[in-house]
Amino acid sequence: MTAEDWADAALAALGEGGLAAVAVEPIATRLGTTKGSFYWHFANRDALVEAALERWEQACTEAVITAVEAETDPERRLRGLFAYATAAAADDPLEVSLLATAADSRVAAVLRRVTERRVGYLAGLFAELGFPEAEARRRGLLAYTAYLGHAQLGHAVPQNLPGPADRDRYLDSVLDALLHRAHTGAHRTGTEAE
Repeated sequence: MTAEDWADAALAALGEGGLAAVAVEPIATRLGTTKGSFYWHFANRDALVEAALERWEQACTEAVITAVEAETDPERRLRGLFAYATAAAADDPLEVSLLATAADSRVAAVLRRVTERRVGYLAGLFAELGFPEAEARRRGLLAYTAYLGHAQLGHAVPQNLPGPADRDRYLDSVLDALLHRAHTGAHRTGTEAE
């Protein structure tokens, strides 16, 4: 077993049962190995938790950003990222579990870094699409909160989200709203049309 195998198994346990589920003996059983393998790689459980959180940050933020960077068009990159991230969150309860354990200082620290990185990346996409910096940041934050809300609902009350036949159309409408530019010029009154 490698340290990465242990970290991946710890992430799986965390997704299934929260931070309390990250325990050496059950993870060793899951991996079909002994506690001795654990102590070969880690000094204690806290070190395993830290390694698992770093692994999540790398795999679910940095690797995803690297992958979507292959698309040169920022709008297609944004749409592809949103579709990928919402589908991944629907399949894996880990992100929702991490949010539920944000009171833990280790989890809080990684969530702060990941949130800032993700919102910053989204803001960069909106800036590439021509939005001024402050507006790009605001829209990046809105896109991220839409993603988190979608992930939370997907695990808590999935029947409230559109079914598979309407999912893509729904996600496109969310991004259409985020990409919409308000008309500038004269102030509108209640009787004026856009």
